Amino acid sequence: MSASVQVSQMKRHLHHQRKEKRQHMEKEQHKEQHYESSSQLSTKSSVSKQTFSTYKTTSHRVKTSVKTEKGQEVVRLSPLPKRAKRTYLAMDLDKEVIGYVIPVFRANHEEVRSLMEAREEDVTEEGINYVAMRNLFVREAREALEVRVEKKTRTTHIRESAERLELNKTLEEWTEFRKKMNPDSLMHAPEFIGRPRGQTVWEGQTITLHCTMAGWPRPRIAWYKNNVLIDAKTHSEKYTVESNYNMHSLQIKNCDFYDTAQYRVSALNVKGEMSSVATIVVKRFQDGEECGPLESKAYGLAPEHGIVFQTTILDKFEVAFGREGETLSLGCTVIVYPTVKKYQPEAMWYRDSVPLKESKWVHSNWSGQRATLTLVHLNKEDEGMYTLRINTTSGYETFSAYVFVRDAEVAVKGVPGAPLDVCCHDANKDYVVVTWKQPAVEGSSTILGYYVDRCEVGTHHWAQCNDSPVKYARFPVTGLVEGRSYVFRVRALNKAGVSRSSRISETVVAMDPYDRARLRGPSAPWTGMIKFTEEDHTVGEIPGEPADVVVTEATKSYVVLAWKPPIQRGHEGVMYFIEKCISGTDTWQRVNTSMPVKSPRFALFDLAEGKSYSFRVRCCNSAGVGEASEATTDITVGDRLDLPSAPGTPVVTRNTSTSVVVSWAASKEVKHLVGYYIEYNVVGTDVWIPCNNKPVKQTRFVCHGLTTETTCEFRVKALNAAGYSLSSSHSESVVVRAAVSVPAQPTAVTLLEAHKDTMVLGWSEPVNDGGGAIRGYFVDYRTVKGKAVSQWHELNLQALTTTSYKVENLKENVVYQFQVRAMNMAGVSKGSLPSADLECKEWTLTVPGAPVGLHFLEVRDSSVVVLWEAPAFDGRTPVNGYYLDMKEAQAVEKGWKAVHEKANKSKYMKVSGLEAGTSYVFRVRAQNLAGVGRPSAVLGPVLAETVPGTKEVCVEVDDDGVISMVFECSEMSEGSEFVWSKNYQAITDTSRLTIINEKGRTRVIFNNPSLEDLGIFSCVVTNTDGISSSFALAEEDLKRLLDISHEHKFPVIPFKNEMAMELQEKGRVRFWTQVEKFTKDCQLDYVFNDVIITQGGKYTMNFDKSTGIIEMFMDSLEVTDEGTFTFKLVDGKAKGTTSYVLIGEEFRELQKKSQFERQEWLRKQGPHFIEYLDFTVTPKCDVLLKCTVGNVKPETEIIWSKNSIEICASDEAMKKLEKKDNVLTFNIGKCVIEQDVQADMEETEPPAEDASLLPSPRSKITKEDAGIYEVFLKDKRGQDMSRFDLTNEGYKAVMNELFRVIANSSSQIEVLSTEHGIILHSTVTYYHQDQHVGWLHKDAKISASERVKSGVTGEQLWLKVNEPTERDKGKYTMDVFDGKDGVKRVFDLSGRAWEEAFEEFQRLKAAAIAERNRARVIGGLPDVVAIQEGKSLNLTGNVWGDPSPEVSWTKNERELVSDARYLLKFEHGKFASITIHAVSRADSGKYALVVKNKYGTEAGVFTVSVYNPEDEEGGK
Repeated sequence: MSASVQVSQMKRHLHHQRKEKRQHMEKEQHKEQHYESSSQLSTKSSVSKQTFSTYKTTSHRVKTSVKTEKGQEVVRLSPLPKRAKRTYLAMDLDKEVIGYVIPVFRANHEEVRSLMEAREEDVTEEGINYVAMRNLFVREAREALEVRVEKKTRTTHIRESAERLELNKTLEEWTEFRKKMNPDSLMHAPEFIGRPRGQTVWEGQTITLHCTMAGWPRPRIAWYKNNVLIDAKTHSEKYTVESNYNMHSLQIKNCDFYDTAQYRVSALNVKGEMSSVATIVVKRFQDGEECGPLESKAYGLAPEHGIVFQTTILDKFEVAFGREGETLSLGCTVIVYPTVKKYQPEAMWYRDSVPLKESKWVHSNWSGQRATLTLVHLNKEDEGMYTLRINTTSGYETFSAYVFVRDAEVAVKGVPGAPLDVCCHDANKDYVVVTWKQPAVEGSSTILGYYVDRCEVGTHHWAQCNDSPVKYARFPVTGLVEGRSYVFRVRALNKAGVSRSSRISETVVAMDPYDRARLRGPSAPWTGMIKFTEEDHTVGEIPGEPADVVVTEATKSYVVLAWKPPIQRGHEGVMYFIEKCISGTDTWQRVNTSMPVKSPRFALFDLAEGKSYSFRVRCCNSAGVGEASEATTDITVGDRLDLPSAPGTPVVTRNTSTSVVVSWAASKEVKHLVGYYIEYNVVGTDVWIPCNNKPVKQTRFVCHGLTTETTCEFRVKALNAAGYSLSSSHSESVVVRAAVSVPAQPTAVTLLEAHKDTMVLGWSEPVNDGGGAIRGYFVDYRTVKGKAVSQWHELNLQALTTTSYKVENLKENVVYQFQVRAMNMAGVSKGSLPSADLECKEWTLTVPGAPVGLHFLEVRDSSVVVLWEAPAFDGRTPVNGYYLDMKEAQAVEKGWKAVHEKANKSKYMKVSGLEAGTSYVFRVRAQNLAGVGRPSAVLGPVLAETVPGTKEVCVEVDDDGVISMVFECSEMSEGSEFVWSKNYQAITDTSRLTIINEKGRTRVIFNNPSLEDLGIFSCVVTNTDGISSSFALAEEDLKRLLDISHEHKFPVIPFKNEMAMELQEKGRVRFWTQVEKFTKDCQLDYVFNDVIITQGGKYTMNFDKSTGIIEMFMDSLEVTDEGTFTFKLVDGKAKGTTSYVLIGEEFRELQKKSQFERQEWLRKQGPHFIEYLDFTVTPKCDVLLKCTVGNVKPETEIIWSKNSIEICASDEAMKKLEKKDNVLTFNIGKCVIEQDVQADMEETEPPAEDASLLPSPRSKITKEDAGIYEVFLKDKRGQDMSRFDLTNEGYKAVMNELFRVIANSSSQIEVLSTEHGIILHSTVTYYHQDQHVGWLHKDAKISASERVKSGVTGEQLWLKVNEPTERDKGKYTMDVFDGKDGVKRVFDLSGRAWEEAFEEFQRLKAAAIAERNRARVIGGLPDVVAIQEGKSLNLTGNVWGDPSPEVSWTKNERELVSDARYLLKFEHGKFASITIHAVSRADSGKYALVVKNKYGTEAGVFTVSVYNPEDEEGGK
């Protein structure tokens, strides 16, 4: 407690010093001089600390004093009236403290000096309190409020100090250990302990940036220059990066002018990221004046000077779709050519043409080759057009794409979407205006209004600002606390509920705009001086009247006033009272009676809609209330802002396969337009879906994310702060598909045949036809002489319809080049690549020319179909076959291999065995009798990949037996058609097939299927990316289809199951089945033995056509009901029959069951047994006879009997009966005590020696309980009986179940050591004497002996091993009989278990020996001896001990020695005597016989009292 005493003394000493200083200050103070300080203090000064304390305790001050956090009065300030309290804590938008604003103190020199001294005393006192409370908490937490003074020696004090230090060290080690054991508690985001500092250096110097970083796990550090990652390994000659523990550094060697930049260090771990920026400025050595910005420098040109950069953006991000709460990344690969060392282009990201800045929602990265933008936790504010701009000295390159953000999933269906773009405007000391934008989704009903919530920064408590929802998207929030920071959010409300909250607004500080401007301005450094100026003489004057009171906003919900502060107000802050007056009256009513407002703005609520008011304002301060301002004109309460008018009807034009362009006329009557929302509806669904979730102001918008080939209509609505306009008229319906564009260039222009003045050219179709069919081709030519070429000239004025053309009237031996252009409805494509130089001269080849027109169909993961046309030149003999070659696209020329060995006479082939995801090229060679010709132009490459959504041709047979092939395509565009072919040839014989084309679906019907229809049927969809499929109709397939067709033409009504029979209550018989497919016209006949039976009598029939279930019920079965029951159905041309045969033994067995069920039903009409009498054994080993009864009434008699003898109410067994919830139980082993005996036991507890008189607990069950138990139920409705035979097998079954419960209740074996040996024991819930328990040691049965015994005590099963030895180690097993095999409990008494048990046994044994043999006084000595003076005293005490004890006598704790006066003897090692001759009063005292041996010491104490009879007589 020494620390507590020291703290108390120090407090009293400080208080005494402070009191003396104040008295001295009051005596010397003789006049008041008011000064003003206008300096700014550093954060380490005591004044700054007091400033922060003042901010924290603003609400606890009184008018004439300043209080600290403890509530102690520090100093009395100026008696002048207090001005409005303002915050002295300056914060930026990220709620980081950036400095303090020093308040103006008005006081004389003595008061300021006293104030500074008082602060120093507070700091000293707080430090002492902290140390004292820390020590008290560690050592004496429970006595923290008590102070005791103890006298301690120096030795004790030093020892306690050493113990305290040791305890503190132990606690610190334990804390460190716990931290290591719980690393999660240490995890925290990175934070800077020391930030890198900006530097200015000369060229050629080396500088180092340092920072110190904390965080766990250890953060990863990265350095950036102008937001470009610094790769120190690649540029080791320039940069060196080091990281030693938490110290990190970046060294820049040999600095030059181009190292001037912003360097950023970023730290990242799993808990978060933090970065810091330092600016490095590198100056050059120059003589004379520095060149201007536009003048050329004499030296040091930038490395990129004079270079023209070409910027290419690759891997462009596409239109993206996200959902609120998700994370979305955009990225592009950028190539800038040429690459210049030390030059890095600039990458900038924009949203809707506004540059994006790094924030907690937006992260960008630019590595010089890859630019990425990550949007964290998407909100609808993030929707818009995103643009990446790469700036170089040669200009810039941009790429843009739109990002859509959908609403998050809502918990309640039908609620509106979350509002967006919550912003704060016009912030003052206690007032701020919150605005937002309405969501695109109103939900299942229109939005009724909005709730505005606020949260003070630093807390997690959200408070609702408005009690009733506001309809305007603008709301003035009042009641803010000056100097505090707030964030806001908005929720929308409709009839279904409240929406999710919007994204929180930026932080706003409730303070005067002039104070905010002053905080943002530059501040002078702290000089350590406080300047004093005289107080303005205007302080204390009543303020003047405000000016220019106007109504800035007026709605149905509120009116906002604004005014200018008065000119005459002094240095003291002013506040305002607002008054209102109803038009037509002269009564002014004050609105804010309880609290004046501090801001020159005020929002008035609860005004009557439609009434007119005028308003005025008064100023007030401590001197009084000023005059009222001029009243405003009459203002009628109502909405000033009207809803926008509906926009014009939208016009929709096609764009891509998943987007359209929507244009509309702007709303004609609208004020303060916020933007437009566009919605679309798939025709036929009447579900309107928003295209944009962020309003757009332009009148043209590209709607993405639509489904191809769906028919949609669009509408637009405008919005402003008042709400939504009416939706525009619906646009015309439009099918979503890509707009037609000019086709791509044809490819592979080759020479097929040549003569003296003619050439035959061939080429391949364009890869992309632009969405429209290719209508023809145009061929151009030019002549070539050496390296000179002529102009291109047209060959054909009319478009060609084939991919080959014969050019005539050419000049022999002249070299030509050709190019081809394709044409569709959108226009003519660009020219193909020029062909090779082709010389016009006659061919002399005898082999055929190259096949032409190669194209492919049915591209799949593992196969493709290649088709071609015959060559234009057959050679000397006709073509008799073709060879198809293939190779991987990346393989060398030697990689060509033949697909087949024998020549293929067809002009198509399906190539299988391709590897998915691999590109291949193909070529074809023609063959005649002269040989194989040259290969065709290469076809491809083609990627072996199945297009997602591709469907195959399927064959189906309809209900009428018609066989057809069906193909579906969802990617069709305008002008697309289905083209069928057989064996890849146009179908000429249309008599055998009927083709039906529907929307996105085609069907080919076989009119008369036969062997003539065998072959490969293929279907191609034009104006698509080669969508096609085929079906090979083989002879086996045709036979199978014909069989199915026959079944459909002559149908059978299908049954889900055959007729079944079941027996129901009352003995009713139910025949039933269920039909799988039928119409409402289906007819049904019920037949028994070929005779139709009808409803009535004992038959009940039902056909439920909603489920297809057919039923027939029979009340009873008679002898005449034996036979066959049949259901016959007729449904148009389809028929169905199902039967059930009920004859012979099956019929008789069913008849018996029917009669039994009817009897059971009759039995259950009266009291009956639901569950018959049976036994159960509870976990407590109680044996119960149980039965469940039903339909029992109060008058129902329940009679129990045993061995046909009724159990009467007077019988003891009656108390074992219990009825609860229609369950009757008879507890066989329940112990019943007479009520009078039980009452006596409750009133008087018998002594221990009479415990044997109490009735002993009864066994759970004995053989006396065997017998036949019966229960009878009867009343006037009927009777029922249940019997249980508890004899022989019944009794054995009960006992086996009891043994099972007992055996399973046994606990695991435990070990107990005693002085005699080791006991292994287990506890059971109950033990029955007939249950066998066996013990095994090392799987061998243990035989009983004097040393090893087993038995049962109460509920404990035990095995005692006396004087255990090493042979007793090993596994012990207890086998408890459970009625079958037995339950075993095993304990391994070896290893540590044996060592601990044996050690404890030896310890207890030694203790018992010591107790038996220790020295003791066993008798012979009285407690008190009274003896007359002068007589002799002789006392003998009996002692015991082995070995024989040492004996001594003491008087008053002093040992006696045998002498003439005291005769001490010890005889035979058992008897110790003392003799005192002629006792006197000096012999009175406390004597003791002390015996001692190696096992212990004991003393027999007695008192001797010597008296004188004469003294007693004199006293009488």
